[in-house]
Parts: sequence; C-alpha cells; structure tokens
Amino acid sequence: MIGYYIHHQGMGHLRRAQAIAAELPPGSVTGLSSLPCPADWDGPWIRLERDDLSPGPQAVDANGQLHWVPVHDAGLRERMGQLSAWIRRAEPSVLVADVSVEVAVLARLHGVPVVSVALPGVREDPAHTLGFGVSDALIAAWPRQATGMLYTGDPELAARVTPVGAISGHPVTEGRPPGPVTRVVVLGGAGGGGMSDADIQSARAQTPGVEWDAVGTNPGNRTADPLPRLRAASLVVTHAGQGAVADVAAAGIPAVIVPQERPHEEQFTTARVLGSMAGIPAIVTSAFARQDWAKVLAEAAALDGRNWFLWNDGRGAARAAAIISAVAEGMEADHVTLPAGTRT
Repeated sequence: MIGYYIHHQGMGHLRRAQAIAAELPPGSVTGLSSLPCPADWDGPWIRLERDDLSPGPQAVDANGQLHWVPVHDAGLRERMGQLSAWIRRAEPSVLVADVSVEVAVLARLHGVPVVSVALPGVREDPAHTLGFGVSDALIAAWPRQATGMLYTGDPELAARVTPVGAISGHPVTEGRPPGPVTRVVVLGGAGGGGMSDADIQSARAQTPGVEWDAVGTNPGNRTADPLPRLRAASLVVTHAGQGAVADVAAAGIPAVIVPQERPHEEQFTTARVLGSMAGIPAIVTSAFARQDWAKVLAEAAALDGRNWFLWNDGRGAARAAAIISAVAEGMEADHVTLPAGTRT
C-alpha cells in the first residue's frame, strides 16, 4: 500500500501523481489530498479537510521551523487526524509527499518511510531541511543534466536528490523541426500565467498572419486536455511551472518561457536553467507584454522542438515509480536501476 499526498494548489502536483501512479501496480496508490478524486484515479482516495480557510491564521510557521501549521486551526487538526487515522488503518509501506514538509514529518513520526518530491528553487530554510532530512528518498522531476535547479544549502542533502526527468501525463512525441511560426498557443495555468487578454491581443496585432490561441489564461478558456492544441502549434508561450514545461516538452513544440513570481524562486530557477542548457528549444524572457513579438517569432523559427527530449524523455514517471517501489520494499534508493529513456 502506497500513500501519495498531493498538494492542492495548481494542478501540477495532481498530474504528476497521476503519471507516477499509472506506473505502479493497479489500485496500490491511495491519493491523499484536499482535491476531489479525479475520475480516472485507479485506487482509493482520501479527501482531506482544508487547512487554509481560516480568516485569520496565526503563528503559521512554528517560529520558522515549518511552512504551514496555524495554531488552533480546526481544519489543520482534522486534516492531520485524517492522515493519522489512515496510516493507522492502512499500514502503508511508503508515503510520497508532493509536497508538504508537515505531512512528510507526520508520516515519519508514525514509522512510515517517506519519499519526498523536491521542487526547484532556493530551499535552504529550516522546514525544507527538516523535510528533506527525514525522507528516505528525494526525487526531482528534471533531468540529471539540468544543473542548478535546487539549492539546499547542504551539499549532503543535495547529493541525495535523484533527478528522474520531467514528468508529464502526455506521451512524448518526436517534436517539431525548425520552421516558420504560423500558430502560437499561449498556455496559462491554474496558478496564473501573467498573460492578460489585452497583452495577447497586442501580440496578435504585432504579427499579422499568425494565429494566437489562448489556453488556460483565464477561467473561460481552460481545458482539461490542451494536448491537441499544443501539437497543432508551431510555438508555445508559457510560464516556467514544472507541469507546463513537461507538457510542452512532451509535445515537442518550441517555446517562449516567461517565468512568474513564485515562492522560493521556483520558476525563475527553472527558467534560468532552461536558458543555459545547450539545445533546449526555448527562448527565456522576463515579460509577456512587449512590442517586438515579430522579432521573437522570427528567432523561434530556428528552434528544433525535437530537442525537448533532453528535458523529457518519456520515462520520468517510471523512474520515480521505481524509486518509490524500492523504498516500499525496504531497499536503498541509490541502489535502484532506473529505466532508460525512450531516445538517446
């Protein structure tokens, strides 16, 4: 029995969990989240109480030692009670934390091995140090050659992180070779992408003859499956969230990456690494609102979308599942032989 805690902000954590769970034995993964159970989830699901609905949360970080533990919060108390009750009843062999320091520590205090998902950025604070420290394995959804994605302040902790490659729920395709940009998809996300309707209209006016298609930039144009529109595009403009970049890489479409402000410099770190990796078919820029889109699209025409396999080779979820299975079986994570990629 495997428990998988899924953070409820945005959709990237859920999509990553779905991709990894699909690589594990059917029905073996129990989802633990404030989110509703997805229709295609194969296994039990525990809908957790929300712990962020109090109008005036107080002392939320336990004197800087944790991230979110507001005092006297009924939602937090119920949530942790639900998790403890499930652990006692299910006796899981491992719990995956994606992501929560508090859940990782709670599970370990119950004697349950923990696999934590490490996110990009500067994560040297005491809470991250604690969560990483109590984890039996640390996995990261970026390729091994993407250096500089995570700063922990502790070289020993950083050395324990296993990069498995980008994780997307979409299959990897060969990708688009260099060529004229005739259709641009602007891909937003649940966490906000910084691309307003007015800015998209301005970009459209600057590039006559180019079709601009907005997906997920506002509540009215969100879709559960952007893949067909991504594959029909010659260029994608998106933020630097892990899920968005993984999906664009799976589709093999050249991209313009516009990182957004997030805690711990998460997206700025990802964008910086993407911009420095040789061959990655992406242009990294600081703002979507600009007056030189014709020049940007001309530059993007030279990008080879087939090189996205350097970031997402289609086996990230399988590698993550192999590490989770190894920890569940009592093996050392660094002794696991991980699945090879789909391309070399």
